[in-house]
Amino acid sequence: MTDGAALAALSAHFTPDQVAADLAQYSPVEVWQQRVRLDHTGRLGQYRTEHELSSTQLSCRFVIPSDPQWPGALADLGPACPLGLWVRGYEQLPKLIASTVVVTGNRMASTEVTDRAKAFATTVAEAGHTVAATLAYGVDTAAHEAAALMGATTLAVLPRGLDHAYPHIHAPLLHSITHNGGAAVSLYPPGTEASGARLRASAALLAALSRAVILIEALEHTEALRTAEAEIALQRTLLAVPSDGGIRSEGNARLLIEQFALPCPDPARALELL
Repeated sequence: MTDGAALAALSAHFTPDQVAADLAQYSPVEVWQQRVRLDHTGRLGQYRTEHELSSTQLSCRFVIPSDPQWPGALADLGPACPLGLWVRGYEQLPKLIASTVVVTGNRMASTEVTDRAKAFATTVAEAGHTVAATLAYGVDTAAHEAAALMGATTLAVLPRGLDHAYPHIHAPLLHSITHNGGAAVSLYPPGTEASGARLRASAALLAALSRAVILIEALEHTEALRTAEAEIALQRTLLAVPSDGGIRSEGNARLLIEQFALPCPDPARALELL
């Protein structure tokens, strides 16, 4: 059994923090074998590690910390650092994450807000940074599309397996990103569906992959806000477009008032702060 197969198996059954202490003392193969021995249900013993990894790698690559493509910045997550990442476009990953800037915000966004997102994404991409976002409706999709219009590659983070887009209607966008020099990453193997917990974990991953987050407009208790809060926890740069006073930008307003975010009224200011 390889370390990759063992880590893929562990990630399929445990969260990183559940095995972090053991992995600090033992190899991935040893930790998996220990877990199999301790599993009285027999479920883990029936899991075909090498077969599962080889079959899922037909559509994407499982990258582990010992691989040259591994994003070193993920170590900042501590015990929550992923055991591995599922990647489409893994050859481009090191270049893309060298200077990644997240552009994110509300899913239900007005034309004015999505136009603002496009302006920020275009400027960030023109300056040589990689635009990163989810494939969510609204701000995130607008950011991907704006960068693509100027010929720049982007990075997408999905809360489900990379065999399908999330939401499904954005399958053409996912295909375009990965077939035009960009990449898509996920914590989850193909066949895994999105869930609330996976959305939250993916928000933290998106933040950890970036050097900065630009929050265009965000309601409280949204995935965009979770990404911003994860960036704060990592002590990285958080830029927020000043609130217009409306409820749809209450997240921006709070983070600016609490001085967790730097005010960033326009793309030019974003470049100065970056």
